[in-house]
Amino acid sequence: MDPSTASNKSFILEKPKSVTYADRPVPKLSSPHDVLVAVNYTGICGSDVHYWHHGAIGHFVVKDPMVLGHESAGTVVAVGDSVTTLQKGDRVALEPGYPCRRCEPCLAGKYNLCPEMRFAATPPHDGTLTGFWAAPADFCYKLPDHVSTQEGALVEPLAVAVHIVRQAAVSPGQSVVVMGAGPVGLLCAAVAKAFGATKVCSVDIVDSKLEFAKSFSSTHTYASQRISAEENAENIKRAIGQPGGADVVIDASGAEPSIQTSLHTVRMGGTYVQGGMGKPDITFPIMALCLKEVTAKGSFRYGSGDYRLAVELLASGKVDVKKLISDVVAFEQAEEAFKKVAEGKVIKILIAGPNEKQ
Repeated sequence: MDPSTASNKSFILEKPKSVTYADRPVPKLSSPHDVLVAVNYTGICGSDVHYWHHGAIGHFVVKDPMVLGHESAGTVVAVGDSVTTLQKGDRVALEPGYPCRRCEPCLAGKYNLCPEMRFAATPPHDGTLTGFWAAPADFCYKLPDHVSTQEGALVEPLAVAVHIVRQAAVSPGQSVVVMGAGPVGLLCAAVAKAFGATKVCSVDIVDSKLEFAKSFSSTHTYASQRISAEENAENIKRAIGQPGGADVVIDASGAEPSIQTSLHTVRMGGTYVQGGMGKPDITFPIMALCLKEVTAKGSFRYGSGDYRLAVELLASGKVDVKKLISDVVAFEQAEEAFKKVAEGKVIKILIAGPNEKQ
């Protein structure tokens, strides 16, 4: 594909619930270590929908028009003079955040905590729902021949799940409860199983999501009730045959009742990881955390090795993300796709790049 003749049409958020399509200049390679990628497919994340609805997430506020999207895969169309790992025609999954590489978190191997992170579709940085994307070559991961570019677009949420499960240090034979059966929760369950967990329980309030979870990778499911957190926790422990509690509990929902239930579900000395984001402040069962000596961790995006492992899990067949793809639409249907995600009608919907033939 020739960038000089192809479209760089972009899907742009002007203000909350107001989007437009416009041609943008094709990006130039600013470093000899960069590559130019023609974006083939992009998934929609909850954060994209939140920006679309509200124009902000926390202190990240859309002040100028911003291209949405950050779950993408594409094809390399140009390489910088110093790039040796990729060549034209390679299909790659795009890691959409670039750290400074020089600060203390970066040098400590935790580049996801870099205060200077430039992350796609996070103000003021444009996203990947566009024709062409310039990126550092070492943040582009070559896809094996048998992994499709559509699957490659789901490496981003899979890498989020990999990071969460690595934070939990899930090991063979453990029991894992995942609160929330949205895309990241489903992928957390799949990664936990790939890591050797023998009991993986998905918890949600929507029966259809739990049915899918059972067919995807969960060994157990539980439909959360309108009862106390302690009662829900007892029911979960009974359902998985772990009266003392689960070795690991992951909250992938961000919902306050789920978080409360999580702390009552984890066993003495177990591990709890917060992956979902909800309200900034909640009522938290700190007594349960203390009395059980629970190891509690947060999880944010992905870090060193997470993307590479996500690609390996796809390549080996240990995680089958194809099952998550509900629909693939043309670039011109991007707004309709956002509406479907907001209405909860799909698990994952992919938007084809503006140069992709449908």
